[in-house]
Amino acid sequence: MANIIIVIVLIVLVGAAGFYIVKEKKKGSKCIGCPNSGCCNLKNCKSDK
Repeated sequence: MANIIIVIVLIVLVGAAGFYIVKEKKKGSKCIGCPNSGCCNLKNCKSDK
């Protein structure tokens, strides 16, 4: 019984991560989870540095 619960929890976690990735890609994010708030060299943003 414990194995089934662990498998279900893992499936839910992987599914949630996949849903998040798909959602961010639809918004146009190139770097998901980028610490530069989505403004990096890939998007050719101008920075003050």
